Amino acid sequence: MPIGIQAFDKLREGGYYVDKTPQLHRLVEQGGYYFLSRPRRFGKSLLLDTLRCLFEGREALFEGLHIHDKWDWQIRHPVIRLSFADGVLQDREQLDERIRDQLFQHRERLGVPLRRETDIAGEFSALIRGAHEKHGQRVVVLVDEYDKPILDNLLEPERARELREGLKNLYSVLKDADPHLAFVLLTGVSKFSKVSLFSGLNNLNDITLDAPYATICGYTDEDIDMVFAPELPGLERSQLKHWYNGYRWGGQEVTAVYNPFDVLLLFQKRQFGPYWFESATPTFLVEVLKQRGVFTPSLIAWHSRPALLGRFDVDDIATEALLLQAGYLTLKGVREEVPNRPIYRLGFPNQEVETSLNEALLPVLGLGDDALDELTLKLPGLLKAADVVGLEAYFKALYAGLPHDWYRNNPIARYEGHYASVFYSHFAALGVSVTVEDASHHGKVDMTVDFAGHLYLFEFKVVEQLPEGSALEQIKARGYADKYRGQGKPMHLIGVEFSRERRQIVAFEVETQ
Repeated sequence: MPIGIQAFDKLREGGYYVDKTPQLHRLVEQGGYYFLSRPRRFGKSLLLDTLRCLFEGREALFEGLHIHDKWDWQIRHPVIRLSFADGVLQDREQLDERIRDQLFQHRERLGVPLRRETDIAGEFSALIRGAHEKHGQRVVVLVDEYDKPILDNLLEPERARELREGLKNLYSVLKDADPHLAFVLLTGVSKFSKVSLFSGLNNLNDITLDAPYATICGYTDEDIDMVFAPELPGLERSQLKHWYNGYRWGGQEVTAVYNPFDVLLLFQKRQFGPYWFESATPTFLVEVLKQRGVFTPSLIAWHSRPALLGRFDVDDIATEALLLQAGYLTLKGVREEVPNRPIYRLGFPNQEVETSLNEALLPVLGLGDDALDELTLKLPGLLKAADVVGLEAYFKALYAGLPHDWYRNNPIARYEGHYASVFYSHFAALGVSVTVEDASHHGKVDMTVDFAGHLYLFEFKVVEQLPEGSALEQIKARGYADKYRGQGKPMHLIGVEFSRERRQIVAFEVETQ
């Protein structure tokens, strides 16, 4: 299993490799300046190293691959590959030192002397020009994790801005170096605005959501069934899809991909687990969701304009842009109520992300480790036994356990959807099947839980906010249960009413059908 291998030549020595050269061939044939955003651990570094080997003309590594007989191996380009993947840079001085060290290594490797002392932009520009002159071919520039120094410091805006300016100083060189460049690709997690980071590089082509490159990172169903066929026996194929598939970069017509990091670790460990989430989730993500009081059921079906998905800067990060680019939401669909004005529907890509993110958010909602232990040990038994009396006692105890100080100090407690958020995230963190009917109304949410052969239909109501009337009666009046009757499962209609003043469930009415 090529877990963590980012060097293309090492990967080709043996082991599994999914051929991505059809997409790379199309990309390099078009030429130009490209930008690609993908979450961490999705193979961006390997992608760039494959391009490096390709442009350097290392033919033997590509034997048997799609591109082998379509490439002119006699032409070799000088390649400058910069990476900010390693370590955490905490100020401009550290960043400049990292950049200068990489530029020095490339000068030595390419045999390009530095003729005079200058600044970083001058050194980078001189390296590109010198490499072109010495090798007789235009230069290829590849940048890995171009944004990581900024992302690592987002919770310290002043420091993040300082690092952004340092990177802007570096990337601004690319515009005037155009006569010496054959191909440029920058990859990272986030898509910072061109104005803030690329200073006039107007020809940078963002292919993040372009359908032809939707599968340039990650594995498709076909890859799993053909390349990894020897690893599938003993694993439930539908569970593999449920846990790790679902990432879609483009409209509904594009192929969804699996998280490659998860798949490889599953095949090695032979056990399903949140491998990617545990290795890649930045603390700033949970902190931002906490500060903004995100209504967690809305994560199932979040609607956004394209402009918001691209709004990402130190002082202006749209929540949906952060979640989409970091890999916690994905595109579920596109609709156009008005021509040429698309609206994107976002949602969780798979079971791993929905369960793990909601578990990570439980402390933000006021639920500590004790509540999580109770969730794991007690709630499944109550659902299996359809013990609705026990469920009422369980949830009343849950709300009674929220610390009094937490309500005073936490912005989410003042948010009207807090009560429904606790209910939804509680079930979602357990990993059971949860369907949310109305994620747009922050005061209430209709929710169905399908577990152990039973259906639980919840209607939530905050008594100080909504009109008089029982929550259970609202379920029946809307015919909410009608669409489930054909499944033949016992249905438990549960009306839950909260009091904001008492911070507690004041009514828990049940009808079983």
